[in-house]
This record gives sequence, C-alpha cells and structure tokens, in this order.
Amino acid sequence: MRKVLKKILHPVLKPLAAWHFRKPREYRYEDLVLTVLPTVFHPGIYLSTSILVEFILRQDLNQKSFLELGAGSGLVSFVAAKNGALVTATDINPEAIKGLKANAEKNQLNVSAVHSNLFENVNPNDFDVIVINPPYYPRAPNSNSELAFYCGDEFEYFHALFGQLEKMLNKASTEIYMILSEDCELKQIREIASANQFDLEIVHEEKKMQERNYIFKFVRNE
Repeated sequence: MRKVLKKILHPVLKPLAAWHFRKPREYRYEDLVLTVLPTVFHPGIYLSTSILVEFILRQDLNQKSFLELGAGSGLVSFVAAKNGALVTATDINPEAIKGLKANAEKNQLNVSAVHSNLFENVNPNDFDVIVINPPYYPRAPNSNSELAFYCGDEFEYFHALFGQLEKMLNKASTEIYMILSEDCELKQIREIASANQFDLEIVHEEKKMQERNYIFKFVRNE
C-alpha cells in the first residue's frame, strides 16, 4: 500500500518540493548549520541521510581517510569530520560543491570538496572508508537535481560505479558502504555488483516511516 500511495503522490509532491527548494534553505543538525542550495539533495526530507548519519556515528573514524561519494549537502561528511575523520566530499553537481565549500567554512570544519563524476577525480585507494547514497530510480536524469535520484534507464550509474571500482580498487582494507531502499531494484543492483566481482553484504537494516532501508558493505567475491 505504501508503494502505491508513493507512486500516486509523487507527481504532486515533486513540483511542490521543487517550488519549496527553489531558493537556498537552512538545515540544522545538532550544532551544524547548513545552507542547502537549489538542485542539491536535501538531507531533511529523505530518510537515507539520517540513517547513514546514525550509522557513521557508530563507527570509529578517528584519523581515518573518509570519502563521501555524491555528498549533496554534505551532512554525512560534516558529521564524519566532527568525529575525527579526514574527509573528502565529492559531487557531480557544481552547486553541491559550492555549498560544501561554503558550509565547511561556516561550520569551521576541514572538509575537502571535489567536483567529480564517481571516481573521475578521486582515487578509491586513498581512503579507509567510502560511503555512498546513490541515485537508484531507473530513468535518465535531465537536470542536475535529477542526478541525485535517477541512475539511468539501464542502471548506468551502477555499471559505472562497480566497473570503476573493479578496475581501480586494490587496497583491500578500504571499507565501502552504500545505502539503498526497499523501493529500488535491489536484485538488479546486486547482479551488477556481482558481475564486477563484488557482493553486497547487509550490515544494517532499518525501517522508518514504513520504508525499509539497508546499508550494504562491498565485499570482493573473487
């Protein structure tokens, strides 16, 4: 029933959300104050960000090199930095990079913001921990804001993600975590991972507001 309602309401809610976020909005998390720019994935209205934050808070990140791939507002990155991680935050959306730099300065946190399409401008071997909150709806994105939601008609985002990791990653100790909702095509994504020598191991499962989310750890299946 929840999925049916979500599909019915989505055409109504999407333009309302676009109208509301047509200008910068302030978001607060504990003592962090973020300005979320238009077209940037907002951490306050999607469950995945809060679940990732809670997961990250339980990890020992002190002095560990940490990459948030596709950081959006950067909330996960800023929380990681506050907990001792050496943080790099990337995004394909230039507005997200602009916001990341401004929010890092405003909150006096040392977070390096890098404009990158996946691992185009960063090397996965440089990091101890990588976290990913990916787009997963199978449709071609038509704008910067849609890049946060749509992974391509043929799941191009996941083919590129796992393909790049399969070729580039040779540091066995790097821990990679990705959050996905029960609403996405989990079977398809796991098949893409497997074709590129990765298994997705569930390390956290949580149901919020009738939506179940999973945090997966990438494990080499060679």
